[in-house]
Amino acid sequence: MQTPAIFTPYTIGSVTLRNRLWVSPMCEYSVDDQSGVPNDWHLVHLGAFARGGAGLVMTEATGVVANGRITPQDVGIYTDEQRDAWARIVSFIHGQGAAAGIQLAHAGRKASSYPPFAEGTGSVPPSEGGWPTVAPSAVPFDDYDVPTELDAAGIAQIVADFVSGARRALDAGFDVLEVHAAHGYLLHQFLSPLSNLRRDLYGGSLENRARLLLEVVAAVRAQAGEGVPLFVRFSATDWEDGGLDKEQVATVAGWAAAAGADFFDISTGGLVPGTTIPVGPGYQVPFADFVKHESSVEVGAVGLITEARQAEDIVSSGKADAVILGRAIMRDPHFPLRAAHELGYELDYWPKQYLRAKWPRVGAN
Repeated sequence: MQTPAIFTPYTIGSVTLRNRLWVSPMCEYSVDDQSGVPNDWHLVHLGAFARGGAGLVMTEATGVVANGRITPQDVGIYTDEQRDAWARIVSFIHGQGAAAGIQLAHAGRKASSYPPFAEGTGSVPPSEGGWPTVAPSAVPFDDYDVPTELDAAGIAQIVADFVSGARRALDAGFDVLEVHAAHGYLLHQFLSPLSNLRRDLYGGSLENRARLLLEVVAAVRAQAGEGVPLFVRFSATDWEDGGLDKEQVATVAGWAAAAGADFFDISTGGLVPGTTIPVGPGYQVPFADFVKHESSVEVGAVGLITEARQAEDIVSSGKADAVILGRAIMRDPHFPLRAAHELGYELDYWPKQYLRAKWPRVGAN
């Protein structure tokens, strides 16, 4: 049969991914000692997706500096110990035939928060391992602590932190770098007029609000060199009047491509609490489709993509270049292997240890 679109290889820069079913960054909040060092949970969690046939396995939001982590239990890429722990995980992912990506992140005003399954909410106090936060403007998220507005030196340091994080990530063996500019975190905070009230070169016009992101993209590209795939994750709407919208994001995506980005991971929301979001199957796909065709860039689609045929239709119709899975692949880490079976397509990268389970037989157990 003809190869389904989701199982065609995809080349970005010097990296070829074996298919177009990729793993979305998914925070695990599972570092017990607040060191930012990934552990066996992260090895098994991410390794299962590689074993299950994903083309690209992306880490969770990984702090480029300690005060950029979402919670004290988050992973980082700002020490050599973290780099070396990631190298072990990357090696396993590669051993299963998948590429490894890392999402470089700074949470800004949403940093130093409690994990979603903790008893506390809002900002973690210093007595429990929390820290003061920074943002484009001294505007808190919900009932979190008021952040400190970044000055010129602080902004320059943010760029430097992304660069050093990228360097350690490449030294750990990661194939793909992604700059996190979505879900209400620092770079998204600069992009949105709802959180960026600055009156200098980093606030006001869209060009100014995008300045920090573009500086980060250009600096990371310079550090990584030309062959390394560089992604940017965007929230294409704040789901709030007067906020960031798909037209602005499409414009910024074009600018980011000119600055060195190769690919755009299109999500929505996260900046403003309590917004009304019309959630349904594939509800964010139209945003990816819009950015792709408005700016002539390559994109991935996310958001309640749960079935093989649904994923295939998204890619084969040209709405997106890849499907990036979250909850569906957590429920079934072998989603790509199962999708191939459901579409009647023969894959050649089943784990040899699992071959006896490849095709169900009548009477088999």
